[in-house]
Amino acid sequence: MLFVQKYGGTSLADGDRIRKAARRAVGLARQGHQVVVVVSAQGDTTDLLIEKAIQVNRRGSAREMDAYLAAGEQMAAGLVAMAIGAMGHPAVSLTGWQAGIATDGAHGNARITNIDTGRIRQELAGGKIVVVAGFQGRDPEGDITTLGRGGSDTTAVALAGYLRADKCQIFTDVDGVYDRDPRLYPDAIRFGRIPYDAMLELIENGAQVLHDRSVELAREYGIVVEVLSAFTGEPGTLVGDLE
Repeated sequence: MLFVQKYGGTSLADGDRIRKAARRAVGLARQGHQVVVVVSAQGDTTDLLIEKAIQVNRRGSAREMDAYLAAGEQMAAGLVAMAIGAMGHPAVSLTGWQAGIATDGAHGNARITNIDTGRIRQELAGGKIVVVAGFQGRDPEGDITTLGRGGSDTTAVALAGYLRADKCQIFTDVDGVYDRDPRLYPDAIRFGRIPYDAMLELIENGAQVLHDRSVELAREYGIVVEVLSAFTGEPGTLVGDLE
């Protein structure tokens, strides 16, 4: 089976959490599965990068901000690949453009237009776990672009679609999708399954566990997305039109 797993910034905030994600990927690979891991920047990295950019130029160009902010995910991808390597399994980290992700030219809020999966498939065929920097791609001019809020979710779902993955898992700091924020409402109800349209309605009403663009892509490709805790790994919520 081919797994696409995405880890958010909180799920990779320190060395222990990075190693936990790496162990999960290595465990699947040792069972004979192929694994693609999509990563966000660690913890508050993106916010810190933005603060530093503002210190230099409050009105910096969108192109330069994309080139700069993409580094957060690239660093996380390198760290995860190194953690996997330390566990004795081969891994390779790829930037968005190395992974073949093509976008339009809307800097700061680009949309994926195509993914050439050749490099990823080549690395998987060589027995490696592939770690892809989320949130980024390359426009027709060859420039780095970023995908906007929730961009790593979008990267993961798009890769799952183009690779025809068997499973797309979004690991986060909550254990699924709830009818309201469980951190604020102790009586919040967790869904075992939720259709695409119902998920989009929750997002419209403020739910932040997934980004709307990733759900729209999942619906377009017919990808069932599982949202689950990076800390427990227990079954979470399946998002998709299921019988």
